[in-house]
Amino acid sequence: QVQLVESGGGSVQAGGSLRVSCAASGRTFSSYTMGWFRQAPGKEREFVAGISWNGRSTTYADSVKGRFTISRDNAKKTVYLQMNSLKPEDTAVYYCAAARTMAVLVGLRNYDYWGQGTQVTVSA
Repeated sequence: QVQLVESGGGSVQAGGSLRVSCAASGRTFSSYTMGWFRQAPGKEREFVAGISWNGRSTTYADSVKGRFTISRDNAKKTVYLQMNSLKPEDTAVYYCAAARTMAVLVGLRNYDYWGQGTQVTVSA
């Protein structure tokens, strides 16, 4: 089993940057595909980015491609989301999730474990 704890959220002006982190517990972190999702008020939770167990494969939502970068450090059992050129529409609670799959999948139902979320607010 994996427990996930996000950190690093906060408030920033449009055009700024933030990095959110997700620390995992459990001995098998390196075998999980990891994903970042977000949920804005009144909207459904959506896929943002995903990374394979070895970090060699990444997938991004079109809305963040070229601005966000997902990475992981298996030795530290941590996954990161570097967010640059932030826009007000990026405002949401950001969640990390772990999936027992080899492929990086975008559907919420493919992910087995979830963190509690961290708020990111981007002001115009």
